[in-house]
Amino acid sequence: MGVLDIVKPGVLYGDDVYKVFQYAKDNKFAIPAVNCTSSSTVTACLEAARKVNSPIIIQFSNGGSASFAGKGMDNKNQQASIMGSIAGAKFVHALAEYYGVAVILHTDHCAKKLLPWLYGLIEEGQKYFKEHGRPLFSSHMLDLSEEPHDVNVAEAKKILSLIAPLGMTLEMEIGITGGEEDGVDNTSVDNSKLYTQPKDIDLVYTTLIEVSPRFTIAAAFGNVHGVYKPGNVQLRPSILGDCQKYVREVHNLKEENPCFFVFHGGSGSAESEIEEALNHGVVKMNIDTDTQWSYWSGILKFYKAKEGFLQGQIGNPNGEEKPNKAYYDPRVWIREAEVSMVARVQDAYKNLNCVNRN
Repeated sequence: MGVLDIVKPGVLYGDDVYKVFQYAKDNKFAIPAVNCTSSSTVTACLEAARKVNSPIIIQFSNGGSASFAGKGMDNKNQQASIMGSIAGAKFVHALAEYYGVAVILHTDHCAKKLLPWLYGLIEEGQKYFKEHGRPLFSSHMLDLSEEPHDVNVAEAKKILSLIAPLGMTLEMEIGITGGEEDGVDNTSVDNSKLYTQPKDIDLVYTTLIEVSPRFTIAAAFGNVHGVYKPGNVQLRPSILGDCQKYVREVHNLKEENPCFFVFHGGSGSAESEIEEALNHGVVKMNIDTDTQWSYWSGILKFYKAKEGFLQGQIGNPNGEEKPNKAYYDPRVWIREAEVSMVARVQDAYKNLNCVNRN
């Protein structure tokens, strides 16, 4: 049995998202969640998922959404980010089923200052639900990890109460992911805050399960956004196991891993650390920094290989009057970026034990 035996291709929502996460947890694999900024990066993700015959999580951050709308658009009152998210989501809806891929469509990190963006999307999602009978996004993410725990959890409950009737899932972060991503800078955070405590996880579980079982938790176990060499960051996946055990015992549950965990800051992680995290209930891992580099790397390699053909519209190593349109056509070099990104996402699938899961 595989994912497409329990859900259909296309954008997932409601219990189908829960079923896929449960299947991933039971079979100890995680689904790569890739931040997208354009139609090109979206189609690269869909292509990679089709190649490995597995589901994909496509997600849009606040800044990535603004980029999708166009950087020339004014983002006053988060309008560019809201409209970019909507445009990106509709683009994914249009193509996911065509690619034959099961997609969880997600919005990434929403810090306190970005709440107008999230609430704007919830409002738009409610309108979309009334019109189509399904949500625009599969899930949203709330990241108030820099706020007091009770404030964070209370806001998570409020948001889950709004989106659960739409058939949506909530991802919330508790404990801080270090480093910097999309304008959120935690490079100087106190080291102790990089490790979530079991009681904090239980507070999340106890509070949110009253509203809906459709939630995931981005728990901190030393994660850092950005790129780093293996060994430079002290990941402790065993913390996730401790949290699962605590929740299981407090609530007298039979399931070994009752919580759905999310792995943030996965770039540069050792395979052994990823494997341990999968054993402790991680069902989703965010990938951004490495895919950004792979996209650029494809262009860089193309330029180096074809440099003599990219110095002007006319004139190249084959002759002073030879045209170069076949080399500077955006469809050519953007495709090279996509090919490179597809390869990197495929590597992520292998690391996450997520190949041929359909």
